[in-house]
Amino acid sequence: MMKLVMVGHGMVGHKFIESVLEDASDELEITILAEEPRIAYDRVQLTSYLSGKSVKDLTLARSDFADAFGIDLRLNTRVSHIDPVAKTVTTAQGDVIQWDKLVLATGSYPFVPPIEGNQRENCFVYRTIDDLDAIRKASEKALTGVVIGGGLLGLEAAKALTDLQLKTHVVEFAPRLMAVQIDDIGGQVLRRKIESLGVSVHTQKATKAIVDGTTAKHCMQFADGTSLETDLIVFSAGIRPRDDLARASGLQLGERGGIVINDHCQTSHADIYAIGECALWQNRLYGLVAPGYDMARIAAQHVIQSEAPAFSGADMSTKLKLMGVDVASVGDAHGTTPGALSYFYADEETLVYKKIVINAEKTRLLGAVLVGDATEYSQLLQMLLNDMPLPENPQSLIMPGGSGASSAKGGSGVDLLPESAIICSCNNVSKKDICQAISDGSTSLSALKKCTKAATACGGCASLVGQVLKAELQRQGVTVNNHLCEHFPYSRQELYHLVRVNGIKTFDALIEQHGHGLGCDICKPTAANILASCWNDFVLEPSHAGLQDSNDYYLGNIQKDGSYSVVPRIAGGEITPAGLITIGKVAEKYNLYTKITGGQRIDMFGAQVHQLPAIWEELIAAGFESGHAYGKSLRTVKSCVGSTWCRYGVDDSIGLAIELENRYKGLRSPHKLKMAVSGCTRECAEAQSKDVGIIATERGWNLYVCGNGGMKPRHAELLASDLDKATLIRYIDRFYMFYIQTADRLQRTSVWRDNLEGGLDYLKAVIVQDSLGIAAELENRMDHVVDTYQDEWRTAVENPEVRKRFKTFINATAQQDPYIQFSEERGQIRPMTQRERLTDAIPVVEV
Repeated sequence: MMKLVMVGHGMVGHKFIESVLEDASDELEITILAEEPRIAYDRVQLTSYLSGKSVKDLTLARSDFADAFGIDLRLNTRVSHIDPVAKTVTTAQGDVIQWDKLVLATGSYPFVPPIEGNQRENCFVYRTIDDLDAIRKASEKALTGVVIGGGLLGLEAAKALTDLQLKTHVVEFAPRLMAVQIDDIGGQVLRRKIESLGVSVHTQKATKAIVDGTTAKHCMQFADGTSLETDLIVFSAGIRPRDDLARASGLQLGERGGIVINDHCQTSHADIYAIGECALWQNRLYGLVAPGYDMARIAAQHVIQSEAPAFSGADMSTKLKLMGVDVASVGDAHGTTPGALSYFYADEETLVYKKIVINAEKTRLLGAVLVGDATEYSQLLQMLLNDMPLPENPQSLIMPGGSGASSAKGGSGVDLLPESAIICSCNNVSKKDICQAISDGSTSLSALKKCTKAATACGGCASLVGQVLKAELQRQGVTVNNHLCEHFPYSRQELYHLVRVNGIKTFDALIEQHGHGLGCDICKPTAANILASCWNDFVLEPSHAGLQDSNDYYLGNIQKDGSYSVVPRIAGGEITPAGLITIGKVAEKYNLYTKITGGQRIDMFGAQVHQLPAIWEELIAAGFESGHAYGKSLRTVKSCVGSTWCRYGVDDSIGLAIELENRYKGLRSPHKLKMAVSGCTRECAEAQSKDVGIIATERGWNLYVCGNGGMKPRHAELLASDLDKATLIRYIDRFYMFYIQTADRLQRTSVWRDNLEGGLDYLKAVIVQDSLGIAAELENRMDHVVDTYQDEWRTAVENPEVRKRFKTFINATAQQDPYIQFSEERGQIRPMTQRERLTDAIPVVEV
């Protein structure tokens, strides 16, 4: 039995454990000693924690993952000593743990400059969730905040302070922001971009001391004699490797710190490994997650198999969205290579700057800088990593309208990539891996993500994965037919636009103008759904009724025994005692099974077709409406009691849920829609598992989209934060109508999002920033749906012709279906089982 101990449980440490578990045998005993009070979480997305995401959103594994794999996980456990000779580690609690292989994944710590006053109250670092909790608490009594450090982490911290509604300043010692990654001109453009967002930037400022302020808590005194007052300070001036344990145990360190490792991530002790930000390979530290993941995979293979590929360094190119501004740096961004030539493109109006660095022979790309628009990043990075030839006019790579890499010999950019090209560096997925997955049947972006894990970490490679997918399908001669069915040579999206643009109101007109034949069980319900989404006519009108499936045709869900359910709408889950009594009396009168659902309403089961209109009439008389449980439409808006009753509630979640449910009730869509509203971040309504979820904060409403429970759960993503109610409703209107216009048939919002080219950033651009210029149109279309709402149950019972169809037998006086039979269980009816029906069958003898 090999005893494997890992010190630290951050992103890289967790990747190591995942890699070990892929090949581990039962002869492996794993212990994880984690200093933090929680399991590994995504530090790359740490800033999103202050803009609405929860700890659960950031967590990289289920809370019970250690138990599931038999791992001894000890949180809140600091290691105080390593004994390389005895092969033990000692914890601060005094526990001594034996190991055969030891992995140090201790990461780094924030560097705090030795400034007088750096330990004052409300001076913070920006590293952990606990740090952010402390910053959030201090911000409640602050008006201004300063970040010391204008690098990647500093600008992330500045974004966090702006999310906390503080007047934010960035103080940087160097003459420009992101001095390591971008050049002078790029720094100037970035500065103007950041300042346009309301952040004040102070470069070439050396902080000498922090003392008491006059108008604020602190006064920062600079070496040039100037000063700046602020209530809160965040130090983000770089990181240093956490190598103290290695130093004390005698392991070899670099001159400036870092645990020296070889190509297999072994330290100077063959059974001790170091990975991630604490590890020094060939006198270089890596502060990005992708190189750390490479180390984790290599170390895991070496621990398990003693044979593993060698770590050969990593490209430090980066692409980030800092405060909404695209910034990317590739290779030799500063052109330090002898003989290097540079091409520049700058647009001062839109604040876009692009630069490429090429070799003296003009044959190879050496580096690039992109600020304000990083569209070309993936293409340029792959050209650099794979030593691809430059086009005849290299400037075309960054010029608007340029042909880019496609003008290089051999075809399009992705066609030129070798099979060994790493498309997803986070999960080490090559072009060959993706092409093989496509050959094996993964012919959509979501299928590729699931199969290869590409684009599932930082998501930066999603666009490139999509390009490889399209190119490979074309190369293989695979035609992905998006036709709805044999009767329509169009996708659902295309049919929607044909109906909308041409004002088509019936299926007969649609198939006559754009299809052929008589239609089928695929295109008829789909067309009915599209027509309802566009025009909101009654679904059982003569021209529409024959298109509906069984559920929509009878305005109820058919059950396994042929009976139907009756589900009245209970908006927001709020119901009066009189309403409860009515449902109880109706269920008792018609002998219906009743159950309270997860959507906070009451379902009644066991109704026969001929009973439905009478049941609806009694419910309508008591003020109820159809709950549309049968349709591809809005189902429920779940809520907690919010500020009305709960002592933790910060806003009226019940009132908003009722308002939203009454607004969107009856909205037909490609698939069912579920919503929820939570009155605080405790999230009792589980809003982040819904198609649209809203959470109240002290600063307004946070809007989450594209979540999903059920068979394939997906956490919703934050679309916008700190919204007033009017803006919130506008964004929801736009989101729903954009989904209805562009989704495939029977495609949930979660799957639609996974296949949406450009992902969440694209969705934000369309919904929040109105990048396509269609926001007003989407809102008007939603207004039409809201204004033309009708209760389908009421319309059905009040229309004699429609009511006629609700008969079990057309030509018989007796309407009771003899096949629908019930047994009693727990005081209620249930469908009779097949065995109970077969009364004449030979008894089954159990032995």
